[in-house]
Amino acid sequence: MSATIDHVTVRSSDLDASLTLFTRVFGLLGFAGERHDGVGFYLWDDFSIAAAHEDRPPTRNLHVAFGASSRAQVDEWWRALTADGYTDDGPPGPRPEYSPTYYGAFIRDHDSNSIEAVHHQSSVASPGLISHLWVRVRDLGPTRRFYEAVTAMLAVPVREWPDRMQIVADNATCSLLEGRVTENLHLAFGVGDEASVDAFHAAGIAVGGRDNGAPGERPEHHPGYYAAFLLDPDGNNIEAVCHNR
Repeated sequence: MSATIDHVTVRSSDLDASLTLFTRVFGLLGFAGERHDGVGFYLWDDFSIAAAHEDRPPTRNLHVAFGASSRAQVDEWWRALTADGYTDDGPPGPRPEYSPTYYGAFIRDHDSNSIEAVHHQSSVASPGLISHLWVRVRDLGPTRRFYEAVTAMLAVPVREWPDRMQIVADNATCSLLEGRVTENLHLAFGVGDEASVDAFHAAGIAVGGRDNGAPGERPEHHPGYYAAFLLDPDGNNIEAVCHNR
């Protein structure tokens, strides 16, 4: 079994505005879980928002897509959010360039992140859970070297194209391609043992990734939370975590 995308955290320049937005985003998608509230953050299963501050600036230019249960739900999600005043980033419709059954709609938040609701036959995402991420990078060469090294330690398959690479986790995908650079993203991969966390950190350091937290326990999250953190070539915070509950 390969790693999962354990969680994604988006830092917001206006946390109250983000809470209002994502409460609507998940409500319209019929998210079945519970929201967990912490000091300066809110968590819906595999996605969280947190307050930006001086040493942790806002996340910008991320694309995150959440699963929808039907095309009709995608339509209503977009209609309701644009009626609320959120910026249209692409109306509901087929996107056959992605897959024959792909149907999505897009809005933008106040920090220029693109939010999508998507329905297609090959999706493994339950309604309201992350289907995929698109992360824009400055230079795909160093990005490839970094992510090929760390994903090899996590048993995560990678698909390669000339203009992008795609990390295929058990529950979602993450595509990396050049463009307007995604800034200040936190992306955590969930693994089954501490040795994988250690190997992830060592492999990333070996190819030029920057240490952002050595392997070890983080009991402030929960007892048995064992994680390591690296900064990728664009400064995004990439984590491997084993939940030894």
